[in-house]
Amino acid sequence: MSGLFEDFDDIADLAEGLDDPVPGARIMAVIDLTDSADPAAIPHLARAIADEDAGVRKQAAQGLTDFDGPEVAAALVSALTDPDPAVVAAASVSLTELKDPTSGDAILPHLGDANEVKLTACLAGIKELRRPEAMTPAVAALKHAAPGVRAQAVGVIGWLQDETSLPALQEAAHDTDVNVRRTALAAMGFSQSEAAQSALIAALTDPEWIVREAAAETLAKSGGPSCVPALRGALADDYWQVRLKAVRSLGKLGATEAAMEIAPMMDLPVPNLRKECAAVLGELAVPATASYLKKYADDNDPDVRKNVRWALERMAA
Repeated sequence: MSGLFEDFDDIADLAEGLDDPVPGARIMAVIDLTDSADPAAIPHLARAIADEDAGVRKQAAQGLTDFDGPEVAAALVSALTDPDPAVVAAASVSLTELKDPTSGDAILPHLGDANEVKLTACLAGIKELRRPEAMTPAVAALKHAAPGVRAQAVGVIGWLQDETSLPALQEAAHDTDVNVRRTALAAMGFSQSEAAQSALIAALTDPEWIVREAAAETLAKSGGPSCVPALRGALADDYWQVRLKAVRSLGKLGATEAAMEIAPMMDLPVPNLRKECAAVLGELAVPATASYLKKYADDNDPDVRKNVRWALERMAA
C-alpha cells in the first residue's frame, strides 16, 4: 500500500474502523476504504451498508459508486429498502454507475419487485448494462401504474436496441404520461424501420412540445428522405425548441429543399435558433440563402456570428 494508506498494513486495518462505537469514526473508516480504491474493500463496504447508523449506511452506498461487480450490485440492491430515504437515494444513484455487465446478475431477480422505488432503481441500474434478459421484465413493466417505472422500462428497452422491441416502444409512444412518450420516441433512434419513422412522424403532432421535440430530434437518426416533408412542417411549430430540432435534423438529412424555409428563421428573436439555422444553412450550402446569413454577420450573439461566418465561407468555397 502506498500514498495515503502507506501507514496501514492492508485493507483489514482500515476495516477495523467499522467496529468503532462512534458513528463518525465508522463514517471515516468507510471513506478511507473507498479512497483505497482496492476491490478488497468491497466486502467491508457491503457490511457497512447494513450499519445501524443511517449516516454510515449512506456513506457506504455512496462509496460503492467507485467499485463495480455483482457483489457491489447486491449490496446496493439491499439498500433500496432502507428505512432512510437518503440511503435509498444514494444507493439508487450508485446503481446507475455500474458498468460491468456481470453486475446485472444481482439486479435481474428484482426487475419484477412490488416495491415501486426498488423496481425503478433496478431498471435504471440495469439499463446501461445491456443485459438481454432484462427485455421481458422491462416490457412487462410498461404496464406498471407508476409513470416513473414505465419511463425507466422504456430506457432499458431502448438501450438493448432490439428491433423486436419496436411494438412495445410504439405502444409507449402513446402513453398517458408525457415523459414516457418522450423517452419512447428517443429510444427509437436505433431503428431505421418504417414503423419507427411512422411513429416519430405521428409524434410531431403530439399535444406536448417536449414530445414533438424528441420526435424531431430522433428523426435525424431514424429517418430518411421520406421524413423530410414532416420535418419541414415542424418548422412552423409554435415552440422554437421543436423548430430547432427540426432544423438540425433537416441538416443531418441533407435536405437542401428545405433551405429556403430555414433561412427566414434567421429573423426570429431566439439566438439559439439563429445559431442552429446558420450552422445548417452552411451544411446545406444553398447559395440563395447567403443574403439571409449576411444580415446577421454582426449579430449580438458571438455563436451566431461564428456560425454565420463559417456558413458564408463554406458557400464561397
